[in-house]
Amino acid sequence: MARRAVVVLLSVLSLLSFAAIKIGFFAPLTGPAAADGASALHGAQLAVEYINSRGGVLGQPVELVWYDDNFKADQAVNIAYKLVQQDKVAVVVSGSYSGMTRAAAGIYQQLKVPMISAYAVHPEIVATGEYIFRVGTLATVQGRAGAHLAVKKLGAKKIAILTIDNDFGVSLTACFKEEAARLGAEIVFEQKYPLGETDFRPLLTRIKAVKPDAIYATGYFSEAARLVTQARQMGIFVPIIGQEGYDSPQFAKLAEAGAANGVVITTDLNRDSEKPIVKWFIEEYAKRYNLDADMVGASAFDAVMVAAKAIQIAGTYDPAKIRDALASIKAGDVELEDFVTGFRGFTEKRESLRTITCQIYLGNRFHWFWEIKDPAIVTP
Repeated sequence: MARRAVVVLLSVLSLLSFAAIKIGFFAPLTGPAAADGASALHGAQLAVEYINSRGGVLGQPVELVWYDDNFKADQAVNIAYKLVQQDKVAVVVSGSYSGMTRAAAGIYQQLKVPMISAYAVHPEIVATGEYIFRVGTLATVQGRAGAHLAVKKLGAKKIAILTIDNDFGVSLTACFKEEAARLGAEIVFEQKYPLGETDFRPLLTRIKAVKPDAIYATGYFSEAARLVTQARQMGIFVPIIGQEGYDSPQFAKLAEAGAANGVVITTDLNRDSEKPIVKWFIEEYAKRYNLDADMVGASAFDAVMVAAKAIQIAGTYDPAKIRDALASIKAGDVELEDFVTGFRGFTEKRESLRTITCQIYLGNRFHWFWEIKDPAIVTP
């Protein structure tokens, strides 16, 4: 054991003698999405430590150069110029939301530096151009998967929809609604609500009157916690179906009196996976940050891992060659090693191919509930 520790120490010390390969990163570390931003940064930093403890990339250490976008699109754009022109990063990982990632994508495309979206879902992000990739789940896929979860797994025939009014919510709902109708379900109620909504009772009163079999509600953990709490307080006990925006330890902390129990979500992190890297990530994340790991952190971890893998394939930190290397990581049937979220590679459209995990909240955390592998559903 002592000899192994010495070898690892010598490896780390030898890396320190080389200049680092810079990977850019931005996330909302302040503002209304600060908790998710912190998770994303934690996941990215953990990936850098994982990579450097195993020899780095091309014999050099990896350095994460990160900035706070403050949940603002214009700030994300400013950061894009700074990361490329000032910091000279080789590749960038977005640990931010759809609005910020979508705004910054055009700059990275223009400056020809590859950007990997960790978890932002909006279709227009990757459609920006050939330098933009995504390891998270495209909104089209996640919305479609949510419809199958509601109709095929939970048997809902009448569904109410609540949509957070931003890129994230609108893009998910559009795909859910289309697929649910195709599967034969009836949308009996539909309404948007603003980011930061605190009182869902007027909407829930109207939903209760139409007696749906299930509620599909897009949103982030804070809105989701208030929604499920108020729904249960009003005697609405039909299944509430969410998505990765709920996937945060903050969701259960904010939901009152066990209201989170029974909520089902589509997400990219299977906490019950037997895969060694998943177990390591969950345990290490909790030990390091004294928090439960979530989808945001796991997706940022994988985004940094795929950036490092591309640098290794390219054999250089030239951005154009890293872009080509990213495109060469083709989608396949098998999960790639050293990835936490079930990432199987990129499609020709630079989208991620993966199994969709459905998790149910029971007791004190999310658990495996269902898995969707059908290529007709999960292929972007």
